[in-house]
Amino acid sequence: MKNFLQHSIPSGFKLFAAIGGLLVFMLLYGFSKSDAAYSTSVKATINHQLRTVSHTLDSLQVVAVQYREGMVTEALLRKQLTATRNAYKQVEGYATYYYPEHAKAYINGPPIPHLDPYPVGEADANELAVYLNSQPLDDLDGGYFMDGGVHVLAPVGLQRLDELVYAQEVGECRDEVVQLVEALQVKFAVLEEALRSRKYYHGYEVIEFCRLELVRIMSLGITGFDTPGSLDAMQESRYALTGVEAVLKTLIAKGSPERQREINRLFKEAKAFLTANPDFASFDRFTFIKNYINPLYKSLLQLQQELGIQSTAVLRRETPSWNAYSDNIFGSDFLNPYYYTALTKQKDGEALRVLGKSLFFDTTLSNNENLSCASCHQPERAYTDGTMKSLASVPGHTVHRNAPTLVNAIFADRFFYDLRSLSLDDQLGHVIQDHLEYDTSYEEIVHKLNTGKTYKQAFKNVFKTDTITRYQFSSALMSFLVSLRSFNSPFDQYIRGEAPGTSTDVKKGFNLFMGKANCATCHYAPTFSGLVPPLFRENETEVLGVLATPNSGMVDVDDGRFNNGVHNEDKAIFEKSFKTMTVRNAALTAPYFHNGAYASLEDVLELYNQGGAAGMGLAAQVPQQTLPAGKLNLSPKEMQQILAFIESLTDVPKI
Repeated sequence: MKNFLQHSIPSGFKLFAAIGGLLVFMLLYGFSKSDAAYSTSVKATINHQLRTVSHTLDSLQVVAVQYREGMVTEALLRKQLTATRNAYKQVEGYATYYYPEHAKAYINGPPIPHLDPYPVGEADANELAVYLNSQPLDDLDGGYFMDGGVHVLAPVGLQRLDELVYAQEVGECRDEVVQLVEALQVKFAVLEEALRSRKYYHGYEVIEFCRLELVRIMSLGITGFDTPGSLDAMQESRYALTGVEAVLKTLIAKGSPERQREINRLFKEAKAFLTANPDFASFDRFTFIKNYINPLYKSLLQLQQELGIQSTAVLRRETPSWNAYSDNIFGSDFLNPYYYTALTKQKDGEALRVLGKSLFFDTTLSNNENLSCASCHQPERAYTDGTMKSLASVPGHTVHRNAPTLVNAIFADRFFYDLRSLSLDDQLGHVIQDHLEYDTSYEEIVHKLNTGKTYKQAFKNVFKTDTITRYQFSSALMSFLVSLRSFNSPFDQYIRGEAPGTSTDVKKGFNLFMGKANCATCHYAPTFSGLVPPLFRENETEVLGVLATPNSGMVDVDDGRFNNGVHNEDKAIFEKSFKTMTVRNAALTAPYFHNGAYASLEDVLELYNQGGAAGMGLAAQVPQQTLPAGKLNLSPKEMQQILAFIESLTDVPKI
């Protein structure tokens, strides 16, 4: 049939169809002959960068084998790993843009045990290996071999190598080093082939992955997240900038002379700043972000606007997590709240928000008519309640965990401390049904709303219907929660250049938070939560080794994510693992952690300073602790500076 159709369709029609298809593509994406030439130039740069990574990996494999045989020193092994990591940093922007899951799982993900990103059962080993290495993880059919359970895998990739090669016991792990390098070669080859096979690199994609790489440099690069062993963060960040600059070269040349000069100057000065200040502990991250990263981020947007390039989200009619039209990484419009909820921007509005606010404060919706959302989430306390565990609707009882802030809570892909809810609507359902909270159901609440007089007209004004539905009720509450956003604190205003100055302690506290104190390797800027940059689509949980009470010598008994009821998450790695909450407004949200056992921020910092429970000699009680057990050795002055920075993040939205 296929051959018959090929011979039956006139060649002129085929040509017309091909030209028509090309015209449609060009109209949709603004693609022209000059764009094709530009794409060819970018492709040549990318292919060169990919070859460099491949060659350094080959050299690393040779050196790793020689190290295993005792033929070369640790110093040479580390030198070659550094060359490999620096080469990868130049391709990181587009590797993590096009294939984020593959890059995280196999190339440069966190060096901790994790769930198998491609769970398989008893598949034929050869068939499975061929399939898994046929294309990047992002493009594989996740259910192709799904005849078994999910397994926990040991860490792999460049971060694990960096951690291992710089460890004192590396000499005892020679075989593991070789195995890690050889596995990395295989997985990078899959990624390289996929990137080489791309026919076009469109301008809107290039602008986006380069700007997102600036976000990654700011949030994961200079913080040491990517360099757990070597702490070569400044050097790697310089190579990442070099890679971005090389890919952008042809596009920058299309801009106005003023724009070209500004962008080229910022790249040159940013790299010079990194070169002149290589020390991890003393690096001035505040100045680097304020004077170089944010201005570059804005200048590339201005270049995009000069060239009339639209965003991927607009061209593909998608709802993005990140706003490609934001001009500052610490801007209030940097993230798109509607990515994280079923409510759309088009259906939201002031009337719906006001309706949601009324529902939020209404105690009559609960079964006993004595509890509202605001009972546990009070505006004056940044939407917490100041108690260890909130009072339940049942007299004499409390709920199971501390009430977290609702400010910026919308920026999450999963909800509750244990991530048991996969959507905001589901999270509301848990609260409504819990016998210690609302102790009712969506159906009963909707019935109350429909049979009462309080809300009938308000719902009708918004939705233009006479019958109130569950969707309308949850949409109103979501609208109110979406409005509880905080990105205009004194710190935000200063780092954006809108405020004349801030204290030295705030700047030093920020630098400690983003560096020596390791806070930002879990509380990622700019949300300062566990929402993972630069794509901001996934929340992390961590095992911190929180005690039942400070200095008690006993680890809290709550097993967290391990008992969340989500399929395949009952794994040992999730025992006592909890969602990383934001530190924005933390000065107002005491007490802290899921158990509310830490009355002050000083108590919290001391827990981190001691290395959690494991650092206090209680490793047997938290064998899966992800917080490094080594002591931070923060001085009292440094801890006060970190507190000054956290206090500068105070910004409760007015309602």
